[in-house]
Amino acid sequence: MTLTAPSRPLTREPAATPTLMPAPRSLHVMTWGCQMNAYDSGRMADILRPLGYAPVATPDADLVILNTCHIRERAADKLFSELGRLRTLKEARPGGMLIAVAGCVAQAEGAEILARAPYVDLVMGSQAYHRLPVLLEAVTLGGVPVIDTDFPAEQKFEHLPSNQASQGPIAFLAIQEGCDKFCTFCVVPYTRGAEQSRPAASILAEASRLVALGAREIALLGQNVNAWHGEGPDGKSWPLARLLAALADINDLARLRYTTSHPRDMSADLIAAHRSNAKLMPFLHLPVQSGSDLILAAMNRRHNIDLFRRIVGELRDNRPDIALSSDFIVGFPGETDADFEATMKLVAETGFALAYSFKYSRRPGTPAADAPDQVPEPVKNARLHELQALLRLQQDDFNRAQIGQQFDVLFTGPGRHPGQFAGRSPYLQPVIVDATHLTTGQIAPVRITAANPNSLMASLTDVNTELSREHQAA
Repeated sequence: MTLTAPSRPLTREPAATPTLMPAPRSLHVMTWGCQMNAYDSGRMADILRPLGYAPVATPDADLVILNTCHIRERAADKLFSELGRLRTLKEARPGGMLIAVAGCVAQAEGAEILARAPYVDLVMGSQAYHRLPVLLEAVTLGGVPVIDTDFPAEQKFEHLPSNQASQGPIAFLAIQEGCDKFCTFCVVPYTRGAEQSRPAASILAEASRLVALGAREIALLGQNVNAWHGEGPDGKSWPLARLLAALADINDLARLRYTTSHPRDMSADLIAAHRSNAKLMPFLHLPVQSGSDLILAAMNRRHNIDLFRRIVGELRDNRPDIALSSDFIVGFPGETDADFEATMKLVAETGFALAYSFKYSRRPGTPAADAPDQVPEPVKNARLHELQALLRLQQDDFNRAQIGQQFDVLFTGPGRHPGQFAGRSPYLQPVIVDATHLTTGQIAPVRITAANPNSLMASLTDVNTELSREHQAA
């Protein structure tokens, strides 16, 4: 931990009784980036609740936390733009304001943040937020900004409180953090650290709490979630498939998902779980990034296209109704027209229900940032446009193919318009029905009647029963 001015020493042990009194305070958290960041933001709110902090919708608050992402280009520029607006609010607010910057940009650029924005009170990396009570105490008592971007030996998950707020019928649960793959375009190993797997008992306990709070579906999170190998209650190392099986035994938990996966960690038992685990949804996000083996090698992805094709084939053999999503980067340094065409070929032959595609952007400190043969921006733009057109066509085709199909929907709440209720299909598509008597968290069978670009319209087939395979298994 680094202090920007002399102050009393801070210890690694969490304070048993912070001197901050639990008086009513307002908290506003802004979250950018991946679902892991969203999970972290929720847990920060949980940690601060006993100190009297209550979330508010606007940044006019006693404490504002910016939880940042470093994956995309200009992440720091976005942060400093937001900090400039907050500075104005802070200076005008009679009761004052504490500003904290958390997450991956904080981890990577902590000193630079305080140098450019000295009105920031706290900078903490991804592994430090469980120490928020101690860090805020240091800020208020020491009167100086605090930086904590260390990678502590203990897992932050060991110190998170159990007083979680409900996430609603669809909840996220972090089980793994960090990455050992070191793709040449990616900052995650530097901002999130080495791979760590949370113990199974801790995960199962949190999952049970989430279900008690109303969750019907849980999505397991990790930078390489299928690399998870945590200690089981029996003292042995469990693979992800065994954890999923244990989670499936939780009563009232109807659905399971996991994201984000790496092809190298799609083990045989995990692939088989898509057949044997009735609660595991038939939808998998499996980033491939490129269809060219040459580019995959330059990316240090440690898999080739033959492996990806084999995994896809085995998944479909085990679960014929499975749908896939993926990530793609175009314009990686050295990518030729032939390399890009290999990506287009892979997309055409595989077929994706959903995909995320991006132009390569340099991330400072990564090997690819200084690689020769950077692809010109106009070429990247043209390739991205062509790829996205094909991916959009596939997504539309997949959505249209659902018309007339029957499946169960997990309803999450009222729709945008009066008289509507909204939910999620097994494939994560938003589904809208005309109904007012449904309840949040209810699972009910529907028939798809129409497909919009980003949602499906449906009619209820039997509002009095829940016929889903995964619900019956509960």
